[in-house]
This record gives sequence, C-alpha cells and structure tokens, in this order.
Amino acid sequence: MAQTVAQSTATTPAVPATLPLAAIAPWAVFFGVLMLVLLYFVGAEQGATSVFNGTDVHEWVHDARHLLGFPCH
Repeated sequence: MAQTVAQSTATTPAVPATLPLAAIAPWAVFFGVLMLVLLYFVGAEQGATSVFNGTDVHEWVHDARHLLGFPCH
C-alpha cells in the first residue's frame, strides 16, 4: 500500500479579517442600552424611582439584586 505525502508549497501568511467599527457600533449601542435597562431594573426599581407600581419587579429580580450587592431589605 503506497501512501502519498503532500509537499508543502510556498504560502502567504494568514491575515486576520478586519471588522469595521461601523459594523460593530449599532450592536454595541444596542447591548449597552440593554445592559443599562437591566441594571436599572435590578438595582433601582423600587421605592421612589419605581416605574411600575407594586413589588412585582422587585420580586422577579430579588436574587440578582443580592448577587450583585444591591441592598433591598
């Protein structure tokens, strides 16, 4: 059984593809705003700054609030 070994040929080094900032910017802004909204609901959605009446949002994010170090009791 004969085996063939491929001979290496002269190759150019791989160049990583560039990703333009204009392609990343809309996604970065979207996720930044999303993170700020989530941070608001976890950290400040109770009491005087409450957007929704009652304690429903507080109960939904209660454990995350403690995990991130926000006091709520």
